[in-house]
Amino acid sequence: MKLLLTLFLAALLVIVCWPLAIVVLISWPLLWLLSIPFRIVGTAVEALLAFVKALLFLPARLLGYRGG
Repeated sequence: MKLLLTLFLAALLVIVCWPLAIVVLISWPLLWLLSIPFRIVGTAVEALLAFVKALLFLPARLLGYRGG
């Protein structure tokens, strides 16, 4: 469904303003490449927060608490 919506919006953009559609088509891969470092940092921060959470809940788990 997401792909269909994307294709529909791309076709609508080509019909309404084709120069803008060409600019988007050229700039999309460049923006994707620029976003890779931020995605890596986001994954690292998410892993660090999961580690801190596990570390903070370790005493409760050792005492037998099983959260649902």
